[in-house]
Parts: sequence; C-alpha cells; structure tokens
Amino acid sequence: MVHVVEQVLTQAQWRARAEQHRNRMLRWTRPHRERQRRGEQHPVLDFLFTYYTQRPSRLERWQPGIGVALEGGREFLKRRGYVETPQGVAVDPAELTPKRREMVEFVHRLLSATESRPAQLGCFGLHEWAMVYRISQDELRHSSWPLRLGRGGTDEVVESMRIRCSHYDAFRFFSTAARPLNSLQPTQQDRERMEQPGCLHNNMDVFKWCYKLDPFVSSELMGDCFELAAEIREMDMRASPYDLSELGYSPIEIETAHGRAEYARRQRDFGERASRLRERLIAVCTELLKY
Repeated sequence: MVHVVEQVLTQAQWRARAEQHRNRMLRWTRPHRERQRRGEQHPVLDFLFTYYTQRPSRLERWQPGIGVALEGGREFLKRRGYVETPQGVAVDPAELTPKRREMVEFVHRLLSATESRPAQLGCFGLHEWAMVYRISQDELRHSSWPLRLGRGGTDEVVESMRIRCSHYDAFRFFSTAARPLNSLQPTQQDRERMEQPGCLHNNMDVFKWCYKLDPFVSSELMGDCFELAAEIREMDMRASPYDLSELGYSPIEIETAHGRAEYARRQRDFGERASRLRERLIAVCTELLKY
C-alpha cells in the first residue's frame, strides 16, 4: 500500500503530545488502579474500564493516528502496526486487513446513519430504571447501593412513564419484566436502523468505536471521546434509581418535571458534543477507506 503522510511531527512535538495525553488520562486511570488495589468497586466509574475494554495502559499510551509521521519515532516500531517511511515512523496502512476494513466500513455506516437522524430526547434515562424493575436487592447490578425511591417507588416510576429505548446494549440489560414495557424491541442487527444521536449510550459508544479502530485513530480524538463518555456516565447514574449521594452525585429526579427538563437539556448538549466527535471519526473512516 502507498503510505500517505499528511503531517510530520518533530520528536519534540510528538513527545510533548504524548506527555500531555498521558497526564490527561491519568486523571481517570490512576484512581481506577488505586481502587483496584484496595479492592473497591465504584458504581459510576468502573463502567469506563469494564463495559469498555480499552485497558488503562493503552488509554494512557499516545498514538498519532493514520497519516502522521514521527521524526525520531523508531521506538514505535516495537508496536504492532507501525512502519518506517522517508518522513518518519507512521501507522502502516497494511494493518487495514480485509477483516479490519469490514470494521471500518461498519463504523462508517453506523455513525453516518446515526448522524442522519434527529435527536430523540424523551427517554429520560429510564433504561437504568428498567434494569432494576421488579427484581430483588440482591439481583441489582449495584446491590450495595440503595434505591432512592425504594423498591415500590422505583417500580411505580417504570410503570407510570413511557419507555422508548432504541439502544440494544442498554435494552439487553432490562429485567425480564421490563422488556415488554419498552415500545421498541431493538436487536443487535438493528443498530444501523435504530441508533439516534440523542441516546446517551450511543454517544458514550463513540469512544468504543475509536478503540475498535486502533491504531488508526489519534489519541487526541480517543481522549476527547473518553472524557465525554465519562461525563455522560456520571449523568446517566445521577438520573438512575440508585442513591449515590454518599459519593457526591446529586440525583437528577427524572420522576419530576424539573428533573426531566434538566435531563433533556443536558442530553441535548451531550448530543451536540458527541455529533462533533462522531463527525471526526467518520472523517477518519472515510480516509481509511481510500486505501
């Protein structure tokens, strides 16, 4: 394959970027490692390292992305997927195997389809409530944390509000009793048809599609997507039925008109930010599909 280099970074430039990125990610990875050493679980932040499978060490490690050559970057040759070019060391387009090209094509289609739709802002985070509907305390995913409205109050919220979850990876965790209450019944095969840019989990997943395309995606884009996912996760759990005030998370009371208005406002903001990131990742996919 022809190596297309669009940007060359001096050693001083890329080392500065690598250090900046590592320090940026340490804000999240260092506390996670400390909690692991103490054997502590965190109902909000663990999700970023368990549901999402990018290892902390990989998250901290900087990479330039496709089309960038690094002067004096021979140490990158120790990693899989890099090659030396006349301009410097760069990601090798030969890493785009037929199987990986299929992934790029899928991500491009999925993100483009998502961007083509208007944002739906009326779900109010009920997916988290549907996950605990009519199950016992011992069955809860975060069983060591109380339900803010208690068992009966939580079930009443689920029964009194319309549930319209379009995201399969949230819907598949609904309790058995809650699944029929969802007006949509998404499957894994429905992603391209049903994903929409107002969905919090869809917007968190832009991070997932970034690391699925390693090493072609820059760490700057990866870091932006991770940090947005972290912010969304916090809101997701603040709007959940769990009482996490002991951890400093004040509830978004979606059972009230005020709480629903706050949720929709923040959901709209997250959707706009995720759209900009999604467009950047679509551009990476478009570039890769030229090879």
